[in-house]
Amino acid sequence: MAEDDFELGEFASNGGEGSGGNPDAPPPSAPTASPSGLPEVNDLPKSARDLEAVYDIPVTVSAVLGKATMQVSQLLRLGRGAVIELDRKVGEAIDIYVNNRLVARGEVVVVEDRLGVTMTEIIKTDR
Repeated sequence: MAEDDFELGEFASNGGEGSGGNPDAPPPSAPTASPSGLPEVNDLPKSARDLEAVYDIPVTVSAVLGKATMQVSQLLRLGRGAVIELDRKVGEAIDIYVNNRLVARGEVVVVEDRLGVTMTEIIKTDR
């Protein structure tokens, strides 16, 4: 359990009085704002219910099979049936992006008559 969760639980369990059950202690402060005006990371919602407001925001999910670099002259010479060699090998994991941010790697699967992606690795990045 996170330290913040313990303090919140302690606050709720002693009838809303300040920390440690001391009736003279001030109640917990309201979320503080950073110089940018946004709430500090520790003050963000901690439960799924607190995040309901963002559930309907659309995001773009992209699965990238691979990449290739070529000169414009090569690109202009491509025609129907041309094969572009990508930087990935067969069976190698593909990159999964959400709003142009790498979030996972996975494998291509077939779902009925469509392609899909099975996530095999979640990428955690420091923001």
